[in-house]
Amino acid sequence: MSPWSRNMNLRAGALLTLFFLITALLAYFWTPYDPRALSIIEKLQPPNPHHWFGTDQLGRDVLSLIMVGAQTSVGVASLSVIIGMCVGVPLGLLAAARRGAIDELLMRGNDVIFAFPALLMAILITAALGPGAVNAIVAIGIFNIPVFARVTRAGALPLWTRDYALAARVAGKGPMRISSEHILPNLLGVLAVQGTIQFSLGVIAEAGLAYVGLSAQPPTPSWGRMLNEAQTLTALAPSLAFFPGCAVLLFVLGLNLLGEGLRRGAERPT
Repeated sequence: MSPWSRNMNLRAGALLTLFFLITALLAYFWTPYDPRALSIIEKLQPPNPHHWFGTDQLGRDVLSLIMVGAQTSVGVASLSVIIGMCVGVPLGLLAAARRGAIDELLMRGNDVIFAFPALLMAILITAALGPGAVNAIVAIGIFNIPVFARVTRAGALPLWTRDYALAARVAGKGPMRISSEHILPNLLGVLAVQGTIQFSLGVIAEAGLAYVGLSAQPPTPSWGRMLNEAQTLTALAPSLAFFPGCAVLLFVLGLNLLGEGLRRGAERPT
């Protein structure tokens, strides 16, 4: 029996994650209605055969808004993870390879960033740089850097004692060459798991920043801003908060299940 068929978390997480990724991709080519089209005479309609998720206070189709909002969440979260990996992984490899003062300096710098909660730091950065999706990506990406640096360093240190690393040193290879050719390939599984975790945190952080008006700006749809706009209309149209809230919940759940499934698969003896 394959690991895929045994691992329910991996299957459920992969299917949920794939569903939202396909939704975000599909929204580039098709949505049921134009998400920017206003129709005041159709405002605050409940779910119906014409508008499956109803309409908002401006008459916009909620399903179309959620589909396009998935693009924002996927884009911000994925790019922030890429930033964290591209900067944090080399720093972690450097710290594990050099040790000593360089290791101590890098880890203490990580401690300074970790002293602030992730969402609070993102709010501070976006408030200083100005609202917008690009600044949200930078803010979340900066917090991801020490996460990936720590995970990489923790995973790399024991690998430096393995026979292949010692043989490479005897062969005359330098520390960074050993890191790239022998250490990094053995960390890809750990980094993949951490990447899914940071992706889910990025979705939550983007929704939180959008909720307070610091992520993507109108008219770009965003799940967090949809929740913000719905809070005063919950009594009249509860579906306005229900559907974007479910989108955030299910996407984060899928990513967490995917990460847990990958972790169990990596730990399973072969």
